[in-house]
Amino acid sequence: MKSFIPRVEKTFSGMELSLEEIKRYGRHLIMPEVTLEGQKKLKAAKVLAVGTGGLGSPLLLYLASAGIGTLGIVDFDVVDHSNLHRQVIHKTKNVGKPKIESAIETILEINPNVKVVPYEMALRSENALEIIKEYDCVVDGTDNFPTRYLVNDACVLLGKPNVYGSIFRFEGQSTVFWAEKGPCYRCLYPEPPEPGMVPSCAEGGVLGVLPGVIGVLQAIETVKLILGIGKPLIGRLLHFDALQMRFREYVLRKDPDCPLCGKNPTIKELIDYEAFCGLNNQPPVDLNNGIPSISVEELKRALDNGEDFILIDVREEHEYQIAKIPNAKLIPLGQLHARLHELDSSRKIIVHCKLGGRSMKACRMLLNAGFKNIWNVHGGIDAWSQLIDPTVPRY
Repeated sequence: MKSFIPRVEKTFSGMELSLEEIKRYGRHLIMPEVTLEGQKKLKAAKVLAVGTGGLGSPLLLYLASAGIGTLGIVDFDVVDHSNLHRQVIHKTKNVGKPKIESAIETILEINPNVKVVPYEMALRSENALEIIKEYDCVVDGTDNFPTRYLVNDACVLLGKPNVYGSIFRFEGQSTVFWAEKGPCYRCLYPEPPEPGMVPSCAEGGVLGVLPGVIGVLQAIETVKLILGIGKPLIGRLLHFDALQMRFREYVLRKDPDCPLCGKNPTIKELIDYEAFCGLNNQPPVDLNNGIPSISVEELKRALDNGEDFILIDVREEHEYQIAKIPNAKLIPLGQLHARLHELDSSRKIIVHCKLGGRSMKACRMLLNAGFKNIWNVHGGIDAWSQLIDPTVPRY
């Protein structure tokens, strides 16, 4: 039984299990695919988890329970009530506490034999290589494109496997990106989507139990890589549809022209990923689209002053029932094109959604339809709740 990760092979031989550990991992030890030798490999392994959110929570719980010797954790967020329906590593008592502290507390309650190395910081181009080089495997539990590309690129440059997962609403997917043995993330997604085009879980929602499925898949793949058993998801993407309760597998092929892992790579160092994904220092006016943005403070003043404009809410009806801004006209984004006749093109139109992504799409649609005086509310109703009226529920 040879580990897919060479360093683990070299270091596990010096690992011994205590009597308590032998008892703890007894159901592993009697499996011919694991045995005492395999459990020592798990103890010798060093795994870095990026994020302790929906995916990071279950994968960290199970990696700790499985006996991974060293778990590195990167996170700089704090526990919020909105996390608790899916981020099972955090507890209600820890709301307001740094997520990394909350996660460590739970991990050590589960398995005090695990060494946890915290990195309470954002993973950046300036620190990613230094952090990741110390680990055998990286598990990506993030939910934003800049960090996904950063993790991928750092893993390729360092020759590390990247166990990937993503979730949205009722669907999730997982694979293993490892450029030495198969494709990388850039082979699948050469370019990031335009900012705001792909809704986040914060805007689109996610079934609370779904991350448990995908996070556990990531944990399984990580354990398989360390033990050197089974067939890892290298070159295969596993897609899960929770509504249909159906798994589908897709073949992923290495792109010979990939700028990072192809035959003639042009990317040889980490870049500015915020800029690469179009998120770096965006001005108040998006010059590419000609769409000006208005803050919630400016919107409040305009409402108080009785200024003449139409305020459109492009969220869904069920969201409107949760929270609303006074005087907003509800026209869900999917209905906007068919309801343009309801709007007066001679008046100023201000558009909002939950966070600003869908409203930006609506603004583009209105501009393309010939409307001129269009403004997007920066931060959406979530910013309104935080900065203007805290009685408006956040969700």
